Amino acid sequence: QGQLVESGGGLVSAGGSLRLSCAGSGLDLSNYDMNWFRQAPGLQRELVASMSSGGVTYVLNSVKGRFTISRDNAKNTVYLQMNSLKPEDTATYYCAAQGLFSYDYWGQGTQVTVSS
Repeated sequence: QGQLVESGGGLVSAGGSLRLSCAGSGLDLSNYDMNWFRQAPGLQRELVASMSSGGVTYVLNSVKGRFTISRDNAKNTVYLQMNSLKPEDTATYYCAAQGLFSYDYWGQGTQVTVSS
């Protein structure tokens, strides 16, 4: 059974950086469109960034220029580099592997807290 394992969250001051990692276990991430979502308390989950299996990327407008999604197929890992973090970026971040019709796999979530 495949799974996604996230790491890299934590507490950082405004203006700081974090890099989130999403490692695949038992599944080849190069076959999937990969996505990073986030959910803050009381708010809906939102798509932050995605990268298709062919390398096409999408980034939410509010994080454009600050967040970058990338993948290392040799390491079977997807990353979310987050720079110039703001308090409003505080949320639980989830990675998800997207198949043809649905999000087939979800990570357990990693907490990112940005202090002002």
